[in-house]
Amino acid sequence: MFNAITSYANYYFMVFMLILVILFVDAIRDVKHYSHALSLEDNKMTPNTETSLHMKLFRAQRNLYIAGFALFLFLVLRRLVVLINCQATLVADCEASRKQAESASAAAKKFMEDQDNKTNEAGIARSTKELEQAKAEINRLKEKLAHSLTDLEAMKQQSESTSREYDRLLKEHAKLQEQAEGKSSDPKKEL
Repeated sequence: MFNAITSYANYYFMVFMLILVILFVDAIRDVKHYSHALSLEDNKMTPNTETSLHMKLFRAQRNLYIAGFALFLFLVLRRLVVLINCQATLVADCEASRKQAESASAAAKKFMEDQDNKTNEAGIARSTKELEQAKAEINRLKEKLAHSLTDLEAMKQQSESTSREYDRLLKEHAKLQEQAEGKSSDPKKEL
């Protein structure tokens, strides 16, 4: 069941992203509609009608902020999932390379011991060739391991920087929200 969900995860992501974009665009349309309706100077507008328009504009703005923030958070969440997935793949590759390097090293040691035990010229030549192949394989796997470790460190740093950026944006959002609450409460105090 889990494999069925993960195989269609990208489709689910796209569908959910499409829904959020549609909600965001609809919220923008509503805000423009009600802002335009309030900007028209109509002398026949009663106080009840004006209050109703202000209420609808407030709801449209609220929906715009909610949809925009949900879209932003969904994109951040998706990026974090991709980074975690890449990091898990790199860790698995690194572990496989390490095991392969260890088995190649054990094979090289075995070949070296076999070389000491053999006195036959043909056996020595064959063992030397296998030893060189094993050493070449070890060097190749060590390079691959070093590359995988470098990629893993890069992914960790990128993940940490993304986390720091998210925390910074969250703090900035909190400050802006406090400023907005401070500004909205000031006119009430003056009255």
